[in-house]
Amino acid sequence: MKVLLLKDPKEGGLGPDPYVQEFASLGLQATLIPILSFEFISLQDLSKKLSHPEVYGGLIFTSPRAVDAVMLCLGEKAISEEWNNNSLKERWNEKSIYVVGKSTANLGKKIKEIGLATQGEDTGNAEKLAEYICNKESSNSLPLLFPCGTLKREILPKYLKENSVPLESITVYQTSQHPCFQKALNDYFSEQGIPESITFFSPSGVKFCLHTIKKLAGEYIDKIKFAAIGPTTADAMATEGLTVSCTAEKPTSQDLAASIRRVL
Repeated sequence: MKVLLLKDPKEGGLGPDPYVQEFASLGLQATLIPILSFEFISLQDLSKKLSHPEVYGGLIFTSPRAVDAVMLCLGEKAISEEWNNNSLKERWNEKSIYVVGKSTANLGKKIKEIGLATQGEDTGNAEKLAEYICNKESSNSLPLLFPCGTLKREILPKYLKENSVPLESITVYQTSQHPCFQKALNDYFSEQGIPESITFFSPSGVKFCLHTIKKLAGEYIDKIKFAAIGPTTADAMATEGLTVSCTAEKPTSQDLAASIRRVL
């Protein structure tokens, strides 16, 4: 059975992609097509903020690209020298580093390699992470620094505001459609036919890609089992009128593959 996963392949490209590998173990032939492109912005401003940990109570990551943005800043000579002489590193080490979901946590391993420990990986989505944070922080806490994208959802900021937990957001990347996704989808449908299942990995993916999927699938659209990596993406799909056949319990290759296998 063929399944289409609308996401980037594994970072680095070395070895088999964990999603392709996991789906294959369940007898499913998975194809990955990236549909989003990202451009980093305001990195100089982010670097300045990272240089002053005394102003913040910690960091929040809800996307892999936000982690990438911080890593790019730490790669700059000015801040990397501060970081590597331990003074900056030790001061951030005293802070809380909140991460949502396993895929963000995997990039967070880069942060752990330079001495920062993350928490919240098992929350799985922004709403549960917000609850987790509110149980640990208070209105008297220093603001949490939240690097995010232009299309971020307001679930976490709204929840923290309602619970009087200080938050400072900074937009560090913007999202657009991948320049090659139209051709890649056209080639897939013409060569492979209609897949048994299609998975969306973000509300942004739904926004940029759904029209093309509907056009290519035509009258067979109702035969496709649509899956979501998490509840936020599932909500975005339902809002667009899609029937969501399954949602991964946690945003991992194992949970997603098992969920799809059950409905096929």
